[in-house]
Amino acid sequence: MPALNFQKRFAPLVESGAKPQTIRAWRKDGRDVKQGDRLFLYTGMRTKACRKLGESICTGTSPVIIHEDGMVLGGMLLPNHTPILNSIANRDGFVSWSEMHTWFRQEHGPIFGGQLIEWGPLQ
Repeated sequence: MPALNFQKRFAPLVESGAKPQTIRAWRKDGRDVKQGDRLFLYTGMRTKACRKLGESICTGTSPVIIHEDGMVLGGMLLPNHTPILNSIANRDGFVSWSEMHTWFRQEHGPIFGGQLIEWGPLQ
């Protein structure tokens, strides 16, 4: 039963359902999220401001690599300026692919590898 923590800026988007996915690095212990897992969604974990945003069931996962030329999602290369990248970014709480790409580069460096995690309505 994975617990996912969200930055304060993303919390309202998770609660409203506008952010039904997240992209996370692979876990070092190998216990990555799987379809069917019950997800516990929080903001402020490990602080006094910790707040549960909701629970949901993981509806799917895909391996993802974000790099300078775009994104590889589920083994498919999506080059920069591919229209679907803006849609993916919007579902992840960003205004555009450009904003999302910049955020990942600043937080994780030029190449990021992990998984895209999707969930259904919050319970």
